[in-house]
Amino acid sequence: MVARLEGKVAVVTGGSSGIGRATALAFAREGAKVIVGDVATEASGETVRLIKGAGGEATFVRCDVSQAADVQAMVNIAVTAYGRLDCAFNNAGIEGAQATTADYPEEVWNRVISINLTGVWLCLKYEIAQMLKQDGGGAIVNNASILGTVGFPGAVAYTAAKHGVLGLTKVAALEYSAQGIRVNAVCPGFILTPMLERAGLTTNRELLDKIVSLHPIGRLGKPEEIAEAVIWLCSDAASFVTGHPMLVDGGYIAQ
Repeated sequence: MVARLEGKVAVVTGGSSGIGRATALAFAREGAKVIVGDVATEASGETVRLIKGAGGEATFVRCDVSQAADVQAMVNIAVTAYGRLDCAFNNAGIEGAQATTADYPEEVWNRVISINLTGVWLCLKYEIAQMLKQDGGGAIVNNASILGTVGFPGAVAYTAAKHGVLGLTKVAALEYSAQGIRVNAVCPGFILTPMLERAGLTTNRELLDKIVSLHPIGRLGKPEEIAEAVIWLCSDAASFVTGHPMLVDGGYIAQ
């Protein structure tokens, strides 16, 4: 099988676990050299070890995406290590609190927005700047959510941030597609990841069954299923796709 991203260089933020790790592994499997950006040093090191163990190339960069200097350094290290930047998956995010709008803690709101929205914008800012310097453009995928398209009670900050991510995606696609840079988003449904575990959704059987029932396909998603969508969007097979919010949601939004 021909590797779809042979010789490419990809950045994955939030690459220490879940969707990020699955996507970093998929990039490497498809021939890309991978920069794993995250604040979780030990878990990200494991992602790098898994990639290298499978014969790929990867480098960990400690990166807090809410800090411009960290994001700029991550992009610079990618170029120093591998010569260029071709693909990016802006995935880093946190779930925030479970609280209604009037009761939502202001400090938690600010943290969710700084990571889930401002962090995506900072990644776009420095990734696009690098891609504009190169021949051949690039492909960027932002991780939004089904909650970028609909509301969900108790998740006001997360929902607001993910709606914003789709707005960022559309604007950047309009601004840079003519220069060969495609910008898309994936909108996952509920995926079996550590984020769901932290939210207590995997240990409360009644709540888990309710969440599963929201997906007509009859189950939650797997991180690898989101990774496959990201790889396709970054590949030449998606060369005419930009500004698109791709639902990977088991039918959640179709209801």
